[in-house]
Amino acid sequence: MLVIVGYVIIILSVFGGFALAGGHLASLWQPVEVLMIGGGAFGAFVVGNSGKAIKATMKGLPSVFKSSKYTKAVYMELMTLLYEILGKIRKEGLMSIEADVDDPNNSPIFTKYPTILADHHVTEFITDYLRLMVGGNLNALEIENLMDSELETHHQEGTVPIHSVAKMGDGLPAFGIIAAVMGVVHTMESVHLPPAELGVLIAAALVGTFLGILLAYGFVSPLAGKLEHQLHESSKLLECIKITLLANLNGYSPVLAVEFGRKVLFSTERPSFLELEEHVKKSKGD
Repeated sequence: MLVIVGYVIIILSVFGGFALAGGHLASLWQPVEVLMIGGGAFGAFVVGNSGKAIKATMKGLPSVFKSSKYTKAVYMELMTLLYEILGKIRKEGLMSIEADVDDPNNSPIFTKYPTILADHHVTEFITDYLRLMVGGNLNALEIENLMDSELETHHQEGTVPIHSVAKMGDGLPAFGIIAAVMGVVHTMESVHLPPAELGVLIAAALVGTFLGILLAYGFVSPLAGKLEHQLHESSKLLECIKITLLANLNGYSPVLAVEFGRKVLFSTERPSFLELEEHVKKSKGD
């Protein structure tokens, strides 16, 4: 939603300022220029990326128009889930969660937290490492190294659409210059026309440079920053799980393990200790 609000502000500021200065908005309507700039930039995007990168970018772009799903409520639900799982392990042993790990969709624990269960990547991350804890002979250090490797892979995959969008944004001003040059060429071959008509052609050519810069810095490049922010948020969720499970592996109680996980969250979404404690108690009461 904020992306749309930002776009509206850009449009009103740029085009509204032009109109207030006495400019004619109709002179900025140059569909051929838009075709050359947009088509050229998209073509370069296709050339410069693999099929997987293009698919990842197209999949990631719609998310920038939605509100962030990583809210305080989601983190509280995640930490309550982890607390309940670790509490069951502490009371009944590691083997008691084997059925929950193997089939989380039918688990009486996981089904209590539908938001987390609906995120297949997060659910898989939790169950994979719980499975290693149940059936593996890995120590805490080995599991931590494995988690770090997976988080690094997650980060590398997440940067693919960011770099793709950023590079396309960087190329738009150049394609705007190309469109302007093409317009100047067309003007030069039309010198036989009256001065008034030549002025129209020159104005149309200059619009190409304007559109290339506006599309780059006002519309496309900011999306790369938005995608990067979303990547940091998704990584923080996985980091919270990592820290909590490792704290439990190192012998801390479920309460302290969840507290370790709470501490790594961004301050804007991090619940207070009392908020989390109250939420956990309410969940246990349910």
